[in-house]
Amino acid sequence: MTFIQLKKIICNSGLALLLVSSGNTSALELLNSSYDISRELFAALNPAFEQQWQQQHPNEKITIKQSHAGSSKQALAILQGLRADVVTYNQVTDVQILHDRGKLIPADWQQRLPNNSSPFYSTMAFLVRAGNPKQIQNWQDLARSDVQLVFPNPKTSGNGRYTYLAAWGASNLANAGDQQQTQQFMRQLLKNVQVFDTGGRGATASFVERGIGDVLISFESEVNNIRQQYGVEKYQVIVPPVNILAEFPVTWIDKNVERKGTALAAKAYLEYLYSPAAQRKITEFYYRVYDQNAMADVQQRFPASKLFRVEEQFGSWPEANRLHFASGGQFDQLLAEGHQ
Repeated sequence: MTFIQLKKIICNSGLALLLVSSGNTSALELLNSSYDISRELFAALNPAFEQQWQQQHPNEKITIKQSHAGSSKQALAILQGLRADVVTYNQVTDVQILHDRGKLIPADWQQRLPNNSSPFYSTMAFLVRAGNPKQIQNWQDLARSDVQLVFPNPKTSGNGRYTYLAAWGASNLANAGDQQQTQQFMRQLLKNVQVFDTGGRGATASFVERGIGDVLISFESEVNNIRQQYGVEKYQVIVPPVNILAEFPVTWIDKNVERKGTALAAKAYLEYLYSPAAQRKITEFYYRVYDQNAMADVQQRFPASKLFRVEEQFGSWPEANRLHFASGGQFDQLLAEGHQ
């Protein structure tokens, strides 16, 4: 091979490489740190956003990766270095800690998106076995001595904290604020818990796959999806008439997206959750949304329930955590007293 022939091959190869490179799209990846039982929801939402992004940015392909565990565990993982771009949690304090302890987000993070940065919400519900053999209808029924319960540990799960606070708040309203009666109710309710799993998905496995307990308490969205997955003829869903408003706050992690150069995509992803198409998709997983048109189409899915806010019954999330879930707090005390 002559020098001139070799030079021609090199030049042609370089031109071909240049043409291939100029036609390539760049790749962008976001990591969504989410709570334990949101896998199916985001598996349904993510492809539509990825397609929308590429339509708007033809030369940039985006992929959404997911990380799931109890929301409190997820928040701690981020504080310890997990480079999540966004969080989609089920409790405000698990997001707030990212500011309070890590300064990863600003103090006003809840004002950056509508509805206190909560694109959808839920409440608590009971999953019972077919025919509702224990005739469970409300929170008071859960304290009967013949009822066995399963729900996540409030120490590790936002799901569990909402369950505990919903039961306390409903009892407090029923007892006209009599703290002794409410404490006695909670003491018996906690005594009836057969297993405290670390997260909502573990509690589901205990109830459905291991056959433990008469009642699984979880988010309305979760228990309805369990019923659809494992057989509508095997289970029944009960939404008590007095209940708690469970917000699902979201935010982008400023320090992480600035470091990774993903701020624009992270914000667009969370804004997408408020879009009419996403709101309708979210209701398919039995979450309640703020889009009235989306809710009107599926109103029969969501039984009427009087929802109270954490702030109305407990002052604030920090106050609720300090009084009930800190070491030696009401949860620890009542749990110990119930097993004496």
